[in-house]
Amino acid sequence: MVNKTYEDASLALEGLLFDGMTVMSGGFGLCGIPENLILALRASGVKDITVISNNAGIDGFGLGLLLETRQIKKMVSSYVGENKEFERQYLAGELELEFNPQGTLAERIRAGGAGIPGFYTKTGVGTLIAEGKELKDFDGESYVMETGLVADLSIIKAWKADPEGNLVYRKTARNFNPMMASAGRVTVAEVEEIVGLGDLDPDHIHTPGIYVQRLMQGAHEKRIEQRTTRERVTAGSA
Repeated sequence: MVNKTYEDASLALEGLLFDGMTVMSGGFGLCGIPENLILALRASGVKDITVISNNAGIDGFGLGLLLETRQIKKMVSSYVGENKEFERQYLAGELELEFNPQGTLAERIRAGGAGIPGFYTKTGVGTLIAEGKELKDFDGESYVMETGLVADLSIIKAWKADPEGNLVYRKTARNFNPMMASAGRVTVAEVEEIVGLGDLDPDHIHTPGIYVQRLMQGAHEKRIEQRTTRERVTAGSA
């Protein structure tokens, strides 16, 4: 048995980080983000990072923490509307941004993990997304070529793991995490629970351990990205 577990996030990242690296960070909004590994990245002081992630966290949490410390040089993202510091840096020319339609970003990551260097999609044709990219006609329709994405490091979040790195995700957290696990040259997973070898039903494993080099167990805050409430109406009130 190969035990891939590390005591904490800093140890799990030890020897993997370098300035100018490309990092994939899993999650959707604040759901399924590798909170502890992001904190360890911040503490490491690594800089000039290109981050591939659906979004950039929020101010003061998630990837927003790395924006505050100016450790991110470029974002390859889809949705970034919840982060004021992201907006400020981008509009000031301090942060590079490569925007992607959300489905295109997901497929670029999946393609990278599958060893597919490029693919054609109709999404984005005739828009700024297609500028400078190859167009090709299929059956009279135009498609734009997009390239697969890989990273020096993927940091992902799962629900459960066994010591060999087999992963199970829970509900919405099963978003960008599985495809990023396959697209990182090295993948480090943080999980809520590590179970014994053989305790995971093989039919329920979402990411096989072959894609995961290191893992650690951590506590998770699980913030709500945008809380919307309304005044409670009590019985008998007008």
